[in-house]
Order: sequence, then structure tokens, then C-alpha cells
Amino acid sequence: MKKEMTQKAASHDEKQQEVATQQQQRRSLTPMVDIFERDEALQVIADMPGVTQESLHIEVDNNVLSIEGDIKLDMPEGLSPSYAEVRGDRYARRFTLSQEIDTEAIEAKISNGVLHLTLPKRETHRRRRIDVKTA
Repeated sequence: MKKEMTQKAASHDEKQQEVATQQQQRRSLTPMVDIFERDEALQVIADMPGVTQESLHIEVDNNVLSIEGDIKLDMPEGLSPSYAEVRGDRYARRFTLSQEIDTEAIEAKISNGVLHLTLPKRETHRRRRIDVKTA
């Protein structure tokens, strides 16, 4: 009987945690991104209007790049929005990185809500030209 109650309590806790996660995901928006590859690096450009350098959090953990930013839209004093198309209070997106990315050398810049990430390739994974010699 005691074991059954413990299992029910654990099941209840898991359901509550799942509901909280779903609510958090509903409030999070997925930023639109453009990704392009160059010989020496991948470039990621993410549109995150309302996100500032102070409210942006970027981290790499176990080859997963996480980008999160709180949306802070400044309204002029005395005004409040009568309609808003943005229905979230933050952005969140994750990418699994390949082993070819040098995670220690990733660079990020944000300007006017546009995030620019440079993900350099490891030297061993960069394209290089091989000279052919005559025998």
C-alpha cells in the first residue's frame, strides 16, 4: 500500500512538472534563423526582436548550443499596447553541434534584435587545397 502511494505521488509530481514545462514552452517563441557555411565557419543569424545583450543567454553543453533571450519591448511613457502580435515573453532555440565545431571559439554579437553567431570549424575539419606535384 505504501509503495502504491509513493508511485502515485511520483506520478503526480511528474505530471505537474510536465504541465509546467509545457506552459514554459508555450510562452517561448522559436526565433527564425538563417544558417550558412563558409570554409572556416558556420554563420547563424537569428531574428530576436526585443532581446538585448543583457537579456541574452547563450551556452554550449555537451555539444548542444542553447540560445535564450527575454523579450523586453520598451513602450513610450503613458502608452500601452492595444494589440500585440508577439505572444511570448522569451525566445528559445537549441542546436546539436557536430564534432567539427570548435565550441571554445564561438563568437556572438547582437544588434537591434539580430543575433550573429560564428561557429568556427576545427582546423582538422576545414577545407583546404591539396597541391598536386608531378612525379
